[in-house]
Amino acid sequence: VHGDPYAVWCFNCCPLSLPFAPGSDARMARACPVLARPLVFLLALGSTSWVGAKVGAAGLSGEQKPNVVLILTDDQDIYLGGMTPLKKTNALIAEMGLTFSNAYVPSALCCPSRASILTGKYPHNHHVVNNTLEGNCSSKSWQKIQEPYTFPALLKSECGYQTFFAGKYLNEYGAEDAGGLGHVPPGWSFWYALEKNSKYYNYTLSVNGKARRHGVNYSMDYLTDVLANMSLDFLEYKSSFEPFFMMIATPAPHSPWIAAPQYKKSFENVSAPRNNNFNIHGTDKHWLIRQAKTPMTNSSIQFLDDAFRKRWQTLLSVDDLIEKLVKKLQFQRELDNTYIFYTSDNGFHTGQFSLPIDKRQLYEFDIKVPLLVRGPGIKPNKTNKMLVVNIDLGPTILDIAGYDLNKTQMDGMSLLPLLRGEINKTWRSDVLVEYQGEGHNSSDPTCPALGPGVTHCFPDCVCEDAYNNTYACVRTLSSKWNLQYCEFDDREVFVEVYNLTA
Repeated sequence: VHGDPYAVWCFNCCPLSLPFAPGSDARMARACPVLARPLVFLLALGSTSWVGAKVGAAGLSGEQKPNVVLILTDDQDIYLGGMTPLKKTNALIAEMGLTFSNAYVPSALCCPSRASILTGKYPHNHHVVNNTLEGNCSSKSWQKIQEPYTFPALLKSECGYQTFFAGKYLNEYGAEDAGGLGHVPPGWSFWYALEKNSKYYNYTLSVNGKARRHGVNYSMDYLTDVLANMSLDFLEYKSSFEPFFMMIATPAPHSPWIAAPQYKKSFENVSAPRNNNFNIHGTDKHWLIRQAKTPMTNSSIQFLDDAFRKRWQTLLSVDDLIEKLVKKLQFQRELDNTYIFYTSDNGFHTGQFSLPIDKRQLYEFDIKVPLLVRGPGIKPNKTNKMLVVNIDLGPTILDIAGYDLNKTQMDGMSLLPLLRGEINKTWRSDVLVEYQGEGHNSSDPTCPALGPGVTHCFPDCVCEDAYNNTYACVRTLSSKWNLQYCEFDDREVFVEVYNLTA
């Protein structure tokens, strides 16, 4: 609720116009008497998993396993200053913990990257290679083969964790041919998943398998704030006998870039960075980059500048979410035993090589992301330059939970030794980056001259993806080398190689 940083909504049991503040029993009872009884609240949420909660192995030993929170933003770059608006997040996570300055994604697109986080695998092993290809993102095949073995599923079934998800899951989640919103993936005690892709208003959530529609009322429906309120709600009423894992996946800063009302005038004088690859032609690059028009039109530049500002505006609500979450953990005396990870599913570009706005490309601005971590044993205000990738998140969190990583088939490595400040001279020097391009079999009406096979085209006839935008790369980073080697699947034999130290 605007104006009350700890207000959350009483769902299913009282009118939505009645806010209550966690920790204020009197106010809570006035607003929603049934919520003065946490057991009834849990039943109202549609879950019985905590009824008669039992003390697990950690409780019997008197040692509580660490809690873990993973905040995942959508399309947030690091290359173009994507962390700049997040003053509170930088203060509460980066300055209190560790920043990985060389964090990458194995695919610069939402669904393949998110699938990699959940499975700890490269896209060629989990087979989610694009957002929209049939039988791919959140498909029946994914549900049958990959979902039972995600790290949240193992946390819940093998490690005794209570698990909470809120936000965007996979781009095609909720499709009727794959179970619709009634499908709740294994591994989640509490499930608040967005149908399909990121939105801020006018969306539907799966609330433990039941559809809940939201409208356009800011105080009740603005998704980033709704996720914050649900998260605080969970922390208030979770079991105190089991460790918890939370994954909060915000819509920001993904399009349609709708800021909260109080932030719509922020950054009015900010424009997209004019760095050394802004509005230049990629003459020596693969076909999709070469088809861009240079210089960009004034309308394209105005559009990308506006998008850049709005992206930053949406992130201010994420910053508020982080502050509320940390304060709540601190209030409940759980902050010192909680790891908080902050990252994004991919980067973004705004005018680089004359491409207006998108991701999907093999370059640093699209494949490099923020990764901040604070938690037990992590020294404050530190930076680690080792080469890490988001397939490391699952193994790291399982390692924190005490799970034997030899039992998994994950491609990633545990970051826990790096979090503790240990020096690892045998750490990897190479990661893979891969993508399968998408296109249309008929010509795009915006760009008929380009023929079929392209998609995501702008009015200026510049397209951001194509069938032949399919590549596999090796990104190398060590004390001796800073290289990238990429091969394309195209009718022309094409390779891009970069010495990034030059």
